[in-house]
Amino acid sequence: MSVEEKGARMLKEFREFAMKGNVVDLAVGVIIGAAFGGIVTSLVGDIIMPIIGAVTGGLDFSNYFIPLSKAVTASNLADAKKQGAVLAYGSFLTLTINFIIVAFVLFLVIRAMNTLKRKEEAAPAAPPKPSAEVALLTEIRDLLKK
Repeated sequence: MSVEEKGARMLKEFREFAMKGNVVDLAVGVIIGAAFGGIVTSLVGDIIMPIIGAVTGGLDFSNYFIPLSKAVTASNLADAKKQGAVLAYGSFLTLTINFIIVAFVLFLVIRAMNTLKRKEEAAPAAPPKPSAEVALLTEIRDLLKK
């Protein structure tokens, strides 16, 4: 088998692999997941975190830090990082809350999808129509009964 034939065969096998349903489904899932991630990030950053900030008296967790150097005297995280090493636990707390919210929203979406799937599966399927032969035999049987 020549190199060209091997290459053509490998390209054909790759094309078959890439066009299988699982690969295409995965690609669609990744794209939708990325778009959904943007929606959830906006939900958290623009709606939920401001509400949490209002409830806690306007606290902004992202600026919470512990200076690890005596040279750090700034009161906000951006300036403190420029001055020296800091332990930015507020950013970690914000990202942890973001993760919990994202996980909960995904749980709700998957739960709703599973509920819809169960309803579809629970709906009784209509019995299939009898074939032409069965219908004809049934008609003959009914005529013989008379």
